[in-house]
Amino acid sequence: MTKIAIPSRDGQVDEHFGHCGYFTVLTIDDAKAIVGEETFAPPATCGCRSNLVGDLLAMGVSTLIAGNMGQGAVTKLRQSGIDVIRGASGPVHEAAKAWLAGNLADRDELCKSHDCQH
Repeated sequence: MTKIAIPSRDGQVDEHFGHCGYFTVLTIDDAKAIVGEETFAPPATCGCRSNLVGDLLAMGVSTLIAGNMGQGAVTKLRQSGIDVIRGASGPVHEAAKAWLAGNLADRDELCKSHDCQH
């Protein structure tokens, strides 16, 4: 089983990791089917959300799919062993399915300010 986390808002991929309303955590089986879903709201104490690495690891998350995020969050996630895929948009489940099908690769573009527009 694999777990992926997606910064979310109203069932959609939130365009900015640091301002997401909640995280959707999907459990994926060996056949690449979504077999479980849970959500959790991050504490409001860190706008960059990079303080969530321990929580994500404790949940078993190995991949984070996002719209975009800053370098600090990308670095902390990757150093912890969580793969980061940026460039997702649209409904959470559609983004997950695109990644599972190999149709979503990291855009390798960073948000450079808290006011960035995507």
